Amino acid sequence: MNDLGRLEDLPPEYVAKLRELNLVPLWPSLRGVLPPGKPRPNTRATHWPYATLKPLLLEAGELTPIEKAERRVLVLANPGHGLDKMQASAAMYLGMQLLLPGEWAPSHRHTPNAVRMVVEGEGAWTTVDGEQCPMSRGDLILTPTGLWHEHGHDGDQPVVWLDVLDLPLVYYMEASYHVNGERQGVSPSRGDRAYARAGIVPMPVFERSRKAYPMLRYPWVQARAALASLAEDQPDLETVQIGYVNPETGEAAENILGFYALMLRPGQTLRLPARSPAMVFHLIEAAAGATVTVGCEDQAFALAEADTACVPGYVPITLGNTSADAPAFLFIADESPLHRKLGVYEVRA
Repeated sequence: MNDLGRLEDLPPEYVAKLRELNLVPLWPSLRGVLPPGKPRPNTRATHWPYATLKPLLLEAGELTPIEKAERRVLVLANPGHGLDKMQASAAMYLGMQLLLPGEWAPSHRHTPNAVRMVVEGEGAWTTVDGEQCPMSRGDLILTPTGLWHEHGHDGDQPVVWLDVLDLPLVYYMEASYHVNGERQGVSPSRGDRAYARAGIVPMPVFERSRKAYPMLRYPWVQARAALASLAEDQPDLETVQIGYVNPETGEAAENILGFYALMLRPGQTLRLPARSPAMVFHLIEAAAGATVTVGCEDQAFALAEADTACVPGYVPITLGNTSADAPAFLFIADESPLHRKLGVYEVRA
């Protein structure tokens, strides 16, 4: 491959003339924006241990009342993008959010899609578009683009959840904004009850739901049971994994990011192929190890319960259940729906 000309090879007066007209020569930067063979991601493999994060989150609860925070969140920022960018990957934002007993995070809506993966605590709820969703550990709750949502807490212990948003992408598109609203009325119906059985959908008077997001809460008790049933039904299945989907369309639960749950059998080691999207792992139960191979170097994390890690795309990942007696369960978020829509999704051997 030929070396391309550098900006410093050009006469300074020529470069100055270009800049006066808001022009830039492509060739000095061509290899940067179109590198050979595969991308050069800024996303770094990063691990956020919950044991070190939680005390700081609780301290934030003492330092900043909810009225001064609106959303009391510590952002899980990837150093490869710069901490000020507040992003975990090119398209994913992660934040640990705290809600204390009796608090209410007021209603608003925004253009980025969001989900909440409940980390610990009981008694909190999220109301989305009038549907009140109870929050228990491992539950996945959607707050899709444009839908009103608010959080409240009727329990007696702190509740923490992991926010996953496509905020970096929407912000990059200059389409990110929010609108404040009034407290919502609550509907008696809930999508997680209406779609409680696989393969069966509500069909009043022979009509299907026209809601874009008919199911907003995916209870962990059901997801965990589905994983256990799949493992029992197919004892030779290497990858025991389910996806969170729209029950009416079968498509991804939201339109930019994908969400999944994975079970590792006791003592199991699982190697995932190098794929184009970045991924986030959050350990719901037990303990696991993760090894990411970047270039010729391996980077290993020991994941305890409630730990979160982010890995770049185009790298193979090895996951291992460190317990010989109990399965491990992980929540995964990635950029697959976006990559597929753009036609850039890849799996490499």
